[in-house]
Amino acid sequence: MKSYLPISTLSCGLAALALVFPLASHAALGAGDQAPDFSVQATLGGKVFAFSLNDALKKGPVVLYFYPAAFTKGCTIEAHDFADATGEYKRYRATVLGISADNLDTLKKFSVSECRSKFAVGADPHAKIIKAYDAKIAFMPHMASRISYVITPDHKIYYEYSSLNPDNHVKNTMDAVKKWAAAQP
Repeated sequence: MKSYLPISTLSCGLAALALVFPLASHAALGAGDQAPDFSVQATLGGKVFAFSLNDALKKGPVVLYFYPAAFTKGCTIEAHDFADATGEYKRYRATVLGISADNLDTLKKFSVSECRSKFAVGADPHAKIIKAYDAKIAFMPHMASRISYVITPDHKIYYEYSSLNPDNHVKNTMDAVKKWAAAQP
């Protein structure tokens, strides 16, 4: 008789492998590259709206971060960190948007509980935006890796940071936003 591992055990095992081996895709988009334009169904505080990168960039820079899955440990930590920093990002006219392959119903809940209704998260269940930004996990291409970008109003990638560890995404993107803002006339 065959024995199968439960999906949650398999997912945890794959996540552990990803921490040990550098299997996650590294971002192909770097500083100076054109940021692919997109629109996505997003939710902020459980309310659904259409997010347009082009429209957001008219207001200032966009901190676009990709994460593997809502309600997982690392993604919850990262969402809390971004929520805590949202006020400071706004001081620099920066908009924060998180994107995962989760469906919109899941993200409605995540946007309220883990994002604390402070910033929007977008649903990319077909991984089109994830692929456009080369933010997919190498061994699970339908799922986002943990990559953060700072995109400036000229539609260019100003900064990119890739690490499965959620701890430095906010610090690093905040430093980049501040550096960009300081260089503006």
